[in-house]
Amino acid sequence: MAATNPMQSKTQASPQKVTTCLWFNTNGEEAAKFYCSVFKNSKILNIAPRPESVPDPKGSVLTVDFELDGRRFTALNGGPQFKFTEATSLVVHCDTQEEIDYFWEKLSEGGQQVECGWVKDKYGLSWQVVPSNLIELFGGDVQQTDRVMRAVLKMKKLDKAEMEKAARG
Repeated sequence: MAATNPMQSKTQASPQKVTTCLWFNTNGEEAAKFYCSVFKNSKILNIAPRPESVPDPKGSVLTVDFELDGRRFTALNGGPQFKFTEATSLVVHCDTQEEIDYFWEKLSEGGQQVECGWVKDKYGLSWQVVPSNLIELFGGDVQQTDRVMRAVLKMKKLDKAEMEKAARG
């Protein structure tokens, strides 16, 4: 008789083993719906009401499970104790400048356009909106990496063509 993997059925039920939980004060459902409106192929998977054993308004939401372009996340309404910081950010890899422009505008709406491709959305979550070839642009020799970094440091929203030009020298 062949040995079976005890985790096999769990893995099949949830193909993404590691997911991200985002801690919100009380607006996790609103944030999840906003993010789903920005990214194609996204949806709310489940909304869990706050149980009576947890203080806060009855009828409010505890968690929202959602997918952004196939990647699962959970929004947790955990209260005001913790805030997002730039120490954690979500990276959006964009194939074209038009995609960079779209995500930059949508994600910074009501938030803050920072620099070097970073935005902070209206919920305080940091995002990096970058070209999908970023690793290659920074992946050359030290001189190439330095040229690209010097170009990026002059930008707020990243300019894919300028970064590629800097990479070429």
